[in-house]
Amino acid sequence: MSAAEDSTVTLKNRARVDDIVRATRELLARVGVLLAASIAAGVIFQATTGVFFSAGNFLSIFLFMTSVAIIGFGETLVIVSGEFDLSVGSTYGLSSMSVALLWAHGWPIAAAIGAGIIIGALAGACNALFLTRLRVNSFITTLGTLNVYQGLTLLISHDVAFTPSPTLPGYGVYEFIGTSDPFGIPIQIFWLAGAFILLWLLLHRSVFGFRLAAIGGNPRAARAAHLPIERSKIYAFVISGVLAAVAGIIDFSLVSSVSPTAGSTLLFPVLAAVIIGGASLSGGRGTIVGTLVGAFLLEVLNNGLGLLGAGAYAQLLFSGGVILVAVAVDRWTNRSRAGVEL
Repeated sequence: MSAAEDSTVTLKNRARVDDIVRATRELLARVGVLLAASIAAGVIFQATTGVFFSAGNFLSIFLFMTSVAIIGFGETLVIVSGEFDLSVGSTYGLSSMSVALLWAHGWPIAAAIGAGIIIGALAGACNALFLTRLRVNSFITTLGTLNVYQGLTLLISHDVAFTPSPTLPGYGVYEFIGTSDPFGIPIQIFWLAGAFILLWLLLHRSVFGFRLAAIGGNPRAARAAHLPIERSKIYAFVISGVLAAVAGIIDFSLVSSVSPTAGSTLLFPVLAAVIIGGASLSGGRGTIVGTLVGAFLLEVLNNGLGLLGAGAYAQLLFSGGVILVAVAVDRWTNRSRAGVEL
């Protein structure tokens, strides 16, 4: 290798290291701000209620943020790829209701759960096929499938909630999924930790994650580099559907019931957690850590406002305001990077 070539490689390596350092600093700054906001809110809620920092209340925060965080991890993959999945709430409901009905009709609980997860994967695959084969915008596609999957849930359930009888075969396994507490710790925390580790490795330590970021960040360059754009997006949507199904099954066990409208209110908090966590609406940027902390901040606000006895309007005002600020910061950051003067 000539001296000139060696110098070029060195400069490229330095640029790559600089990019990694800058991205790490941005992530730490984002997470630090979100954690500081969570602590500040917690201090205020503790001062006004006196119970916010109790062990029981903190466990409830983790319990109720689990679904939003797990679904948010899948949504993060989709948004990083430059797309949207608005159907996650309906997929959550369709999958959990399918598990309930199959189990009630004689399927073993393990087979019913497997079928529910497969239904989630198929829902994600349908979204991806409309996008990649029919070239329908993902926002429009998933806006449509949101209603289709919700309609299917109402159809198969006959608009009736399902509460399993303790006499059903496999009821012990069903209870374990959402209500057990190994080592004195609610099992939801283990599900959340497992999903976090797997999705963190997938997005930040795999070729697949690198490709998603490249595809979402610069589609033209991704095509020029012959990256598997369509296949990568299909995988992202399928994973999103699977995680929505998993969250639905966990919650089905936790609350010991599933309603025909299950998941209908999940879309906003999931998108809020992902965006607050630093994912760019234009694609190419997003982190699993950021989504986790974003879900935590949202649940801190919801929990604290609930302790204060504030009405639903207060929770909507606060969460809506937080996501507007997050979107404004995202837009400002993108313009600053592009060198556009505000």
